[in-house]
Amino acid sequence: MRFLNKKAQDVSHKIIPLKTPAEYSAPAVNTPINQSVFDALPDSAFIRESQLVQSPKRPGVPAPLPFSAPTLWRKVKAGTFPKPVKLSKRVTGFQVGAVRAWMMAQAAA
Repeated sequence: MRFLNKKAQDVSHKIIPLKTPAEYSAPAVNTPINQSVFDALPDSAFIRESQLVQSPKRPGVPAPLPFSAPTLWRKVKAGTFPKPVKLSKRVTGFQVGAVRAWMMAQAAA
C-alpha cells in the first residue's frame, strides 16, 4: 500500500455492490429464441443441426424438434427425415421448408 496515493487508498477499501445475473442479461422475451427464429425463417432458408435439436450442453434452450442429434441422424439415414444439404466443405444445413413439411406430416399421423 505504500505505492498508492491517498485517493487510491480511500477507494481500495470501499465495497462495490455486485449486480445480479438478471441485471446483466438481456430483457426476457415471451417466445423462446430458437423457436421464434425457426418460425420466422422462410421455407427456402437453411438451418443447422444445432438449431434444430435439443442439446445437453444447452438444456434451457428450446428446439423445434423434440429429440437429440444422434436420433436426427438415425432418422436421416433411415430415410424418415429430410436429408441435409451440403452448403460448403464443412457446413451442412437442413432446408426449413422440408423440416416444416416433415413436422406437419408427423402431426397429421
